[in-house]
Amino acid sequence: MTQTTSATTPDQHAPTFVDRAARFTRILAAAGEAWDALTPCAGWSVRDVVAHVIDTQRDFLTGQGLDAGPVTDLADPAAAWNAHLDHVVAVLGKDRVAEREYDGYFGRTTIGATMADFYGWDLVVHGSDVARATGQQWSISDDEAQALHTTADGWGEALYSEGICAAPVEVARDASATDRLLARLGRDPHWQPA
Repeated sequence: MTQTTSATTPDQHAPTFVDRAARFTRILAAAGEAWDALTPCAGWSVRDVVAHVIDTQRDFLTGQGLDAGPVTDLADPAAAWNAHLDHVVAVLGKDRVAEREYDGYFGRTTIGATMADFYGWDLVVHGSDVARATGQQWSISDDEAQALHTTADGWGEALYSEGICAAPVEVARDASATDRLLARLGRDPHWQPA
């Protein structure tokens, strides 16, 4: 994890984003060189997942009139992510940027809330993709699973829009909180690398 990932911004949502980003950073650090391994996201390699995470955050910053930072070289996805994250944390920490309000898809919100609730949520989900593709254990607490479910509840059917999540997968009633979350997000909790 790079130095600035421990930074905070004045926005109340910043710790959530920073914590979720730090976990994603640790997963990438433990991925070895398995950047071309296939993930539970059909047709996407680990490198593709990292590119998606970076690109969507850059698009959001640009859409808010903020500096998205330099385009990163994905020859080393972990290094690209670290450079990107340092930049994002710095941008969010400047001039009360994280507290800036705007009209989002679901109404009035702040940049910090979007980074925590949508892009931080994305980091958890794609962190699971990378972890499972590279043979790492991945799970979340019941409390975090509930928080992620609550966020997803607020999106309604938009959760299953093109480019967000596939249709839910059925799991046993006694499935773990982690497995229930993955299944809700269209991922087979029993997926294994080929």
